[in-house]
Amino acid sequence: MFQNFEDAIKYVRENEIRMIDLKWGDLFGRWHHISVSAESFTPQMMRDGIGFDGSSVGMRPVNSGDMVLIPDLSTAFVDPFFARPTLSFLADIYEADSRERFAFDPRQIVAKAEAFLKATGVADRSIWGPEYEFYILDEASYYNRLNASGYTLVSYESDWIENETSNGYLVSNHRGYHQIAPADQNQDLRNEISLMMEDFGYKVKYHHHEAGGPGHGEIEPPLQDIYKSSDASMMVKYLAKNLAYREGKTITFMPKPYFGAAGSGLHFHQFLMKGDVNVFYDPKGYANLSDTALYYVGGILDHAAALCALTNPSTNSYKRLAPGFEAPTSCFFGKGDRNAAVRAPKYATDPSEVRVEYRTPDGTCNPYLTIPAMLLAGLDGIARKVDPREAGYGPFDENVMAWPEEKQKRIKKVPFSLNEALDALEKDHAFLTSSGVFSEDFIQFWVKALRKESNDILTRPIPIEIERYLDC
Repeated sequence: MFQNFEDAIKYVRENEIRMIDLKWGDLFGRWHHISVSAESFTPQMMRDGIGFDGSSVGMRPVNSGDMVLIPDLSTAFVDPFFARPTLSFLADIYEADSRERFAFDPRQIVAKAEAFLKATGVADRSIWGPEYEFYILDEASYYNRLNASGYTLVSYESDWIENETSNGYLVSNHRGYHQIAPADQNQDLRNEISLMMEDFGYKVKYHHHEAGGPGHGEIEPPLQDIYKSSDASMMVKYLAKNLAYREGKTITFMPKPYFGAAGSGLHFHQFLMKGDVNVFYDPKGYANLSDTALYYVGGILDHAAALCALTNPSTNSYKRLAPGFEAPTSCFFGKGDRNAAVRAPKYATDPSEVRVEYRTPDGTCNPYLTIPAMLLAGLDGIARKVDPREAGYGPFDENVMAWPEEKQKRIKKVPFSLNEALDALEKDHAFLTSSGVFSEDFIQFWVKALRKESNDILTRPIPIEIERYLDC
């Protein structure tokens, strides 16, 4: 929104802005914020930043938690959810003493990855198109105590609850894809999210009711650069959750909120540009893909298990990655099969938009880590010329799930659990660290933090276990 401080402070004064809000992301993909009076928005603030305790959000040890936030002026927007006029900025994280950029700042990792891409000479920039999938809930509650646990999720669209006021226009499980009103009860909410995204400079291609069933939705932006795509992936959650809250609803991006229903993914369309040329395009190649694109696919599939520790970093992620729900459980590629980890969309035939889609990630990931990790995996494939055809990754343009079980077993699978993905990352992370984009310290920190999270959840009894095993 602003190129310099002079333009920003002029806007503050002319629009009677009373508060400045700085939003920043932790390593696990959640925004935090701090608000200050507009009177504090000065050149000194831009130089010295606003202090916060990084240890309280797991970024630093408690004995060295002091860090500072400095706003990125180009990301400004007037926050619609505050009563008083408030100008919000996404903020970058710096060390409190040296004022050097914090090495683990997620937005810094995006910048490092794009710089590494340019240094390889393969391309000048990467282009991304995430697909945001989510469930809209009309009621949500949960509890976890020493002697009891449970949850209830309700969508008024559903046909599985008793609802005396229902008018009969309901959505059955697996029957949600492109549902129309009156069965689609959330059109206006998706409209509001999409239009507000556009108001803040993040374009939207379309939105629709998704396939999973009651309350399932998707919003898809157009193809954009790495910076816009990663920031937008955080912004859409903020706007969606707050707009839903205004209506007394809850939006969740968790991968598998419902047993027996399709989960929510975060598919990433991607390709590389050099100047004005899409280096993934070759009219003579399979699905119009160049050798460079195929090597990129080979790199992603080669590192798919390790990537899951970043693209699918929750225990719930692996409840979605199960056969039977169009989930990408197998490491192969093709043009149409939505069970494939990577596919080349058949409809993407324009030379400027030929691309691949990586379907494994989900909404629990941090886009500032996931996008660089995918890019580095692909670039490693290009550097090593990993031909996915020779490596046994396809292309398969038939229903792989209909193959005999023995034949299916020959295809490498994605990890079955978060701990399995973390094991893979510990063994296979040179493709992330050799470039300097990620560090060994980061990998160790990440594995330790997620291993603790995974083990904490795995040691807790869940309701279905009580049902199955109480009479043992």
